[in-house]
Amino acid sequence: MGGGGIDEIHTVSIHLRMDIDPNRLDWNHLRAFMVTAEAQSLSAAARILGLTQPTLSRQVAALEDRLGLLLFERVGRGLALTDAGREVLTHVQPMGHAAHSATIAASAQRSDLTGWVKITASDIMSATLLPAVISAVRKTAPQLQVEVVATNDISDLMRREADIAIRHMRPEEPDLVARMVREAKGYFYANRSYLDRVGRPNTRADMAKMDWVAYGNIDRMVEYMTGLDIPLTPDNFRTSSADGLVAWEMGRAGLGICPMDESVGAAAPEMEALLPETLQVAFPVWLVAHRELHTSPKIRLVFDMLADAIAAR
Repeated sequence: MGGGGIDEIHTVSIHLRMDIDPNRLDWNHLRAFMVTAEAQSLSAAARILGLTQPTLSRQVAALEDRLGLLLFERVGRGLALTDAGREVLTHVQPMGHAAHSATIAASAQRSDLTGWVKITASDIMSATLLPAVISAVRKTAPQLQVEVVATNDISDLMRREADIAIRHMRPEEPDLVARMVREAKGYFYANRSYLDRVGRPNTRADMAKMDWVAYGNIDRMVEYMTGLDIPLTPDNFRTSSADGLVAWEMGRAGLGICPMDESVGAAAPEMEALLPETLQVAFPVWLVAHRELHTSPKIRLVFDMLADAIAAR
């Protein structure tokens, strides 16, 4: 991609570049940059925008040349924003959200926004996020019907088991459109009454002496936590459930430590994050749909409203 102005990366924003006329910035180039930043991949962004990859690359390069900044750098098979890219993105995303809102408002006036749209997501996200989003969808398009498939298994969009999926991994299938809409954080929580009884851990080794609640396969959790320098054994897990909501409720009941998305944990004042300054887990939230997204107004409407809700979560 084109670039330049590397010495200015840490200090320059669009609004501070007095030599650039904002009216001469091409919205198509700004949108290409924004979607590429969110998808972290040229090929994925090209699928979202319905462009060829070379065309998308040229649009991003044109914006870099216009701004005199390097916006992306390659990291392995993907792309990462430079400091300048992150700064520019903070200005471009509100424009993108405004465009989404206008598109949603226009789409809602269409007479063909009827029938079912099926969304699949984890049980926790289905319970904590989707009811509010579906309520907004119903107000925007009253004739739409929405089904939620609450499962921790990944439904196969290629077999049309769902129209839209919320996942924590980027899909590999070329016929799917994916957008990373949020980089979420999780912490390890325990009920305050449990901590009052057994004491609060000061180190990760202290956490290995406490009771834990397992989400699903205990051996996998042991392996994962060991990788985080918390040397658990199967004996640490005194309770377990494959259902994330059930496991969380057991943690809230004081039965041990359990991981949770920070947005859910923050809504439970009786739960306390353990070692929050040094122990957190980051995970992406991907919104995925079939290519029909580009031709189905109802799927596009729900997809866009989900993207806005997850990004603001």
